[in-house]
Amino acid sequence: MENINCYSCCKQCLDKNEIGLNKKLLGKNIKIFFCLNCLANELEITPEELFAKIEDFKAQGCTLFM
Repeated sequence: MENINCYSCCKQCLDKNEIGLNKKLLGKNIKIFFCLNCLANELEITPEELFAKIEDFKAQGCTLFM
């Protein structure tokens, strides 16, 4: 897997949960990705709310988080 960096803050090497969350919320074919903090800022919610969504998606068996 290639290293993916945050489009906004340039954080290097986003983890699989950050990548999966971007794809889940922004679309599977997106070309730019955000770290958890920048994605929260873009969506005007807290990083904690996004972390909770990650856990929800994992519990639902979403394959983007495996």
